Amino acid sequence: MRTKTLVMKKFGQKKFVIPAAACLAVILFLCYYYFFSPMLASGNVGIVYVDGDDNIDSVYVKLEAVSKHHALSGFKTLARHSSYGEHIRTGRYEISDGEGAFAVFRKLKNGLQSSVRLTVPSVRTADKLAGALSKKLMMDSVEIYNALTDSATCAKYGYKPETMLCMFIPNTYEVYWNTSVDNFLDKMSSESKKFWNFERTQKAKAMGFSKEEVMTLASIVDEETANDAEKPMVAGMYYNRLKRGMPLQADPTVKFALKDFGIRRIYHNMLVVDSPYNTYRNTGLPPGPIRIPSVAGIDAVLDHVRHGYLYMCAKEDFSGTHNFAETYAEHLENAARYSAALNDRGIK
Repeated sequence: MRTKTLVMKKFGQKKFVIPAAACLAVILFLCYYYFFSPMLASGNVGIVYVDGDDNIDSVYVKLEAVSKHHALSGFKTLARHSSYGEHIRTGRYEISDGEGAFAVFRKLKNGLQSSVRLTVPSVRTADKLAGALSKKLMMDSVEIYNALTDSATCAKYGYKPETMLCMFIPNTYEVYWNTSVDNFLDKMSSESKKFWNFERTQKAKAMGFSKEEVMTLASIVDEETANDAEKPMVAGMYYNRLKRGMPLQADPTVKFALKDFGIRRIYHNMLVVDSPYNTYRNTGLPPGPIRIPSVAGIDAVLDHVRHGYLYMCAKEDFSGTHNFAETYAEHLENAARYSAALNDRGIK
């Protein structure tokens, strides 16, 4: 009788254990399905940008574009039972393949954003730089432009509005998408100081140039030729003219003075434009760079070729390289050939 009672008792316990285990399995499955199963709908990485105007509903809309429906439901559940809606953090957030709603929620709630690989472009003017940066970062182009042209802000970093572009080295940097203008400028200042190492600084001093003067001349060299191999020759020619007190007579500075960068041919009437950037009317370097110079252009100035040339003219074969001359008479011959080539092609 006692044995029968024990058997019945064990059977009763088993009758409850099996359903309990089944319920637990279902709960665990649902937890995994909604909170830990991959959230990304497709691809290896999904990007969500949360800006200062976003609220909880707009965050849901942005997540919906890259998420599976059930995982987004899990995210919403976590958000409803937290203070995330009242403390939304801006940023650029990456959703990697395999990450579930819980991992993504943790990223957004704690502001664990991913950085942006930002390449500083070699643009000609502050407004172009501001526009390019605003397309890559959560910054207003007007705010950036105002900082780049504000005398007090420029002075903080050791520049003037005319030379502020000298602080930017066109390399690729890791920055946060929601970085502030001040933090961004601080980083660019720090990167500029790293670039101007002891070796480059000493080369500039040996030339009798400040780093701003090096970059200003480099910007002209970059505008004159896209051929990196020729840039040290061009830099050497302009350096010779500067040392002799001759005007640079660089056509790109006339284009900058006229603010017309589409000009293909410089005429005599353009050379009289009244501007400190017109190196036909003014001796020495212009007040600042006429674009953010390339690293190749900067190093071409620092490592310029030492030669006796004082003149150069674009080659008549339109190869993008130049004929160099030591005398004005030889230069006129080169210029005549180039002018004839322009006429033959109908370039005005």
